[in-house]
Amino acid sequence: MKYVDGFVLPVPKDKVEDYRKIARKAGKIWVEYGALEYYECVADDVKPGQLTSFPQSVLLKDDETVIFAWIVYKSRAQRDRINAKVMADPRLKGDPADMPFDAKRMFWGGFKTIVEVLGGE
Repeated sequence: MKYVDGFVLPVPKDKVEDYRKIARKAGKIWVEYGALEYYECVADDVKPGQLTSFPQSVLLKDDETVIFAWIVYKSRAQRDRINAKVMADPRLKGDPADMPFDAKRMFWGGFKTIVEVLGGE
């Protein structure tokens, strides 16, 4: 089964377009190195919960929105190989202070697929 890296992070609403440009560039690099799919999604119907929620998970501020992203790979081994190449790629190097989001409130992880249901369009 496939392997997925997932990410959740806060982005200031006035920086979403800047973030989109960076994410598009990063996505092309991930796919170039072999990722099967790359998605970056901005919150549309996301509300604070009673105990937990996307906004609460990143300590969302009033002027921010949530990004939910994931990358699909053939396997964990493939993911590890691809991520090593991506992290060494000079096209993604830059000053972390220039990033249009607060990386300290970002969280991520790798997940084994346990169910996969595909549909047509």
